Amino acid sequence: MRAALRRTFSALDSYNYRLLFVSELISHTGGWMQNMAEAWLVLTLTRSGAAVGATFAFRFAPVLLFGLWGGAIADRYDRRTVLLLTQAAAAVLAVALWLVVLLGVVHVWMVFGLAFMVGLVTVVEQPAHHAFVEEMVGRDKLANAVALNSAVLNSARITGPAIAGLLIAATSVAWVFFVNAVSYVAVVIALAAMRRSELRPLRHDGERPRVREGLAYAWGITEIRATIALVGVVGTLVYNFPTFLTLMAQETFHGGAGLAGLLMAVLGVGTVFGALLAAHRARQTSRTVLIAAAVLGASMVGMGALPSKALVFAALVPVGALAVFFGATANAHMQMWSRADYRGRVMAIYSLLTLGMTVVGGPLMGWVSQHWSPRVGIGVAGAATLVSAAALWATGSGRRPEVSGVVVLTPTADAALGDLTHAHAAVGDGAAVGPYLEVDGPLREYDVAVHGELVEVEPHRPHVGE
Repeated sequence: MRAALRRTFSALDSYNYRLLFVSELISHTGGWMQNMAEAWLVLTLTRSGAAVGATFAFRFAPVLLFGLWGGAIADRYDRRTVLLLTQAAAAVLAVALWLVVLLGVVHVWMVFGLAFMVGLVTVVEQPAHHAFVEEMVGRDKLANAVALNSAVLNSARITGPAIAGLLIAATSVAWVFFVNAVSYVAVVIALAAMRRSELRPLRHDGERPRVREGLAYAWGITEIRATIALVGVVGTLVYNFPTFLTLMAQETFHGGAGLAGLLMAVLGVGTVFGALLAAHRARQTSRTVLIAAAVLGASMVGMGALPSKALVFAALVPVGALAVFFGATANAHMQMWSRADYRGRVMAIYSLLTLGMTVVGGPLMGWVSQHWSPRVGIGVAGAATLVSAAALWATGSGRRPEVSGVVVLTPTADAALGDLTHAHAAVGDGAAVGPYLEVDGPLREYDVAVHGELVEVEPHRPHVGE
């Protein structure tokens, strides 16, 4: 039992990661409070489900439009400094929203405008945050840290919406935005207090990272193409839970803000289980991603067909677990197959698909849910995910074994490239074979360093089952 717990929380051995872990638990709680309160505020102002979805679309439109450039910034500048600046900017915008609501001058266009500005911050913050994780924990604990990040984010789903509902009922929606503004201070303090000597910052070679190179690099990794496609489908359609559940609380179950918060909190219970399961799992492969997407889609189709409130509450736990397990697994899979100097741009693609595509998916799912019902909206999102996973599996994705680890070669002085071309690489968590190879991430033909320079070789790829 102790060994299992240690494996699940191994990234917390890092002092710097512990600081960020605790601070983000506070910050994400404030963020989920604001998500719920913002949706409720817009619904109160407009009585429109499409407007609720449009709120999230305005927030993530900048990610869709400029997200890839945010990844280039994350690959060019010190990521810790970038995060300090973005957290401070987000706090200022939360204060602005608090003031316009508190003073009673708020209009829906103001909410949309501030949401768009938050999106501009997100453009840079998200890829920098994802790429910064390895600098704190190293490659060997990267997948674990990514999953624990998801656990932090999604545990906030439990407390954030519930606290927001209680705070709205006791005071007003304005004070939810104030609490969110204060929560950003925790992350700023944690980033400032980190031990810089224990960080592994990216060494910049002076060349300007280019978006086009990042796109070509990511699509050139055949092992993650199916993952990228599925993240696009799930990000566009499935990750609209605030829209689904806010409308379900009001229109299906005829409740108020408290019920909407409770639905999100129950979903959050499941997401924590899913994140911890992903943290415990050592290897993330395209097969795992495909299976997780298929089961997630099937579970949402099933939840959409449930006739009673009690059954919907019960279904939210496994749906939440599967949603975050898929997200954490896909995130780690993309990161493990990407080099450090491209990781910001690869993670910008992930952010664009999970956040930016809600510009399309948010209003669409809001319209479907209001025109027919929230149950239909949930079922449509689930069916699209299930069909996409099945189609990718039929084309052969996820069936090929993956060799784990970027190969880092440290040849002896008399080693020649010809010797390395025919070397046998270690697989998975196994020991390196021969004196020249050390496994440290996913194996790719041209991610092989000889005396610090990348060369193209053809290492032996043994047949390995998952």
